[in-house]
Amino acid sequence: MASYLPYEPQQQMLLPEALQDWLPEGHLAYFISDAVDGLDLSAFHARYNSGGPRNQPFHPAMMVKVLVYAYASGV
Repeated sequence: MASYLPYEPQQQMLLPEALQDWLPEGHLAYFISDAVDGLDLSAFHARYNSGGPRNQPFHPAMMVKVLVYAYASGV
């Protein structure tokens, strides 16, 4: 199994303490997060499951969420 950098979207120790403190209910980011969580990202995971000396990558779900949100918001 691949070893990724920590990705804890529900963690309460970031500033702000919770994502819900910054984003209003119904924000696009919540929709994108839920949609990406429903996707099959096994192709992304497969690249790292074979092991070998690599730097720890960021979790694929987080990266897809950032990419889709940036594209959707015109960044």
